[in-house]
Amino acid sequence: MITLNKLSKTFHTKSGDITAVDNISLSIEEGEIFGVIGYSGAGKSTLIRTLNMLERPSSGVVEIAGREMSSLSGKSLRLARQETSMIFQHFNLLWSRTVLENIMFPLEIAKVPAKQRLARAEELIELVGLSGRGDSYPSQLSGGQKQRVGIARALANNPKVLLCDEATSALDPKTTDSILELLMDINKKLKLTIILITHEMHVIRKICNRVAVMEDGKVVEHGPVLDVFRNPQQEMTKEFVKQITEPEETMETIAGLVEKGSGPVIKLMFLGEDAEQPIMTELIRTCGVSVNIVQGKVSKTLDGSYGTLFVQLQGKEGNIKAALHFLQEQRVEAEVLTND
Repeated sequence: MITLNKLSKTFHTKSGDITAVDNISLSIEEGEIFGVIGYSGAGKSTLIRTLNMLERPSSGVVEIAGREMSSLSGKSLRLARQETSMIFQHFNLLWSRTVLENIMFPLEIAKVPAKQRLARAEELIELVGLSGRGDSYPSQLSGGQKQRVGIARALANNPKVLLCDEATSALDPKTTDSILELLMDINKKLKLTIILITHEMHVIRKICNRVAVMEDGKVVEHGPVLDVFRNPQQEMTKEFVKQITEPEETMETIAGLVEKGSGPVIKLMFLGEDAEQPIMTELIRTCGVSVNIVQGKVSKTLDGSYGTLFVQLQGKEGNIKAALHFLQEQRVEAEVLTND
């Protein structure tokens, strides 16, 4: 569906050249939700803007549905952009227009007849969960409702690809989840390919099939979300995974246990069905150790469960070794964080 081949974008400034996208090659399958994660300045927003030629690449190829985008211009590029729509962090709505009029706006530009514009806009209002709000103005809406209008407007021309540039960053956690659920629903109903830019691993975990991690304009790691969660390779990726698996308050508690020196603290990692099995009960029963559970969490990804559990093992040295061996036999990855 989408192929990037040795894609680069360099900005020429008075203070020197800045390479925002550096030799990136990726393939994105039709109908998948593909995440791109990175901190501010990593180049992810520039990357997504090269897909619809809002930023022309300095070199390399962007191919969408068999069309090489940089070879297009004028009318052919405008038509291609209708098939590669975009939603933004700060909504970019027309404040003097109602919800209905905002959604109809791209159809006006495309010279769609008025009756068809209205029918399409009313259909999209229903799809995004804004029934009864068609005559409201953006100033009368919550942040989540504004983003729903932005999504409906982006869908007006029946695009094949939806680009989401930090689409949930301005929203609170509960509203973020509702918008992510809407995007998943749209992906399933419309078979839409979605590329989602974010700096939040929670967003990636919840809705993406695959993820690419960006740092300094490069993709430093990419793969299925569950694989990246289970075995991150790069330091940058490990930092993002820790957003989910190692909350700050948990690490503070572990530091306190280290000071007490009353037994090793173990980080356990479970994958798939193993994340939902009573393994700890069996460990206590068979290995003769006491287990102090510090923190545990099972995270759901689209392709399965990923569980993390922080425990402190207490008991004789031989029993603790037996417990670690037992965990290995159960296909549970165990990392000793302290060894007192």
